[in-house]
Amino acid sequence: MILHRYFARRFVWTFAATLLGFFTLMLLIDLVEQVRRFGSDATFATLLQLSLLNLPAGLYRILPLIMVLSTIAMFLGLARSSEMVVTRAAGRSALKALVAPLFVTVLIGAVAVAVFNPIVAATSKAFELQEASLRSGGPSILSISDNGLWLRQGNDLSQTVIRAARTNLDGTRLEDVTFLTFTPDGGPTRRIEAATATLSDGAWDLTDAKAWPLDRSRVAEAWATTHPTLRIPSTLTADEIRDSFGDPSAIPIWDLPAFIDRLEVAGFSATRHAVWLQMELALPAFLMAMVLVGSAFTMRHQRGGKTGVMVLTAILICFALFFLRNFAQILGENGQIPPVLAAWGPPVAAIGAALGLLLHLEDG
Repeated sequence: MILHRYFARRFVWTFAATLLGFFTLMLLIDLVEQVRRFGSDATFATLLQLSLLNLPAGLYRILPLIMVLSTIAMFLGLARSSEMVVTRAAGRSALKALVAPLFVTVLIGAVAVAVFNPIVAATSKAFELQEASLRSGGPSILSISDNGLWLRQGNDLSQTVIRAARTNLDGTRLEDVTFLTFTPDGGPTRRIEAATATLSDGAWDLTDAKAWPLDRSRVAEAWATTHPTLRIPSTLTADEIRDSFGDPSAIPIWDLPAFIDRLEVAGFSATRHAVWLQMELALPAFLMAMVLVGSAFTMRHQRGGKTGVMVLTAILICFALFFLRNFAQILGENGQIPPVLAAWGPPVAAIGAALGLLLHLEDG
């Protein structure tokens, strides 16, 4: 147990140092980018806040890379100091030496999914809102709740909030829909209710519509008008509607199952979100695969030579696994393979291949 605790503590410190290095580097790069984009419109404190809000998402995306580099750094250090030779002489096999690092990896993966994932979702949403406030106009936002769909469109002159009870798969046809138009200062100007609203050619085509002018000098119901058909200009497209709510990473993993249920009830396809949920649950297994691959090429003593080649090979294989994982995610989102297979297939296959390679290289 003393040896396991030593390896675990060594791996934690190596991981923390690698994470801190990437944190500093990415913060400086992102800060330069924010200065380039908004340098004339915001103070340095605001730009630094933007970078800090955007940083967790970037670190979360490269967590597998940080894990494999930490593994390589740790075992190269153990090999350089001949500690792995002493471990082998004490009767410890390569797999037993990996027990503590793998245990720490599972803990890091679990904390990342359970704690860091909601933090990334919150900071990403705050970053988008603050970034939108620095740009002219603002983004179109769609949210899904128990009360239906909520969509916003507009420009610098007016904003329109749209609520619909149901929709089709791409969000271009709304049913039981309400349009509320607001002035730039926040005051409502018009309310429209319609049976359906279809998005086509840059406008919403409404059927069975009734409009109320929201003017304090007039009684809304007395001035209400009905329209068999009504056309309302729109700057939205079907792709923008899908993209506005289609990023699963903006939703905390604890809220994702309920959000998937609401998507399906609203008529949207939840395949992308289901794949993302499984990918997040499989993250600890994928991090284990990174550790196994990194250790398989760096546990031998450096006197064996070709250390640089072995390190480069480990990094290239991990990049290939990362690409394979993303490719499987795309196949899952397109419905080519089941979400569970898309998320768990690459990590499980990588763990099996890495174990076979480790046994072949280290234990004969």
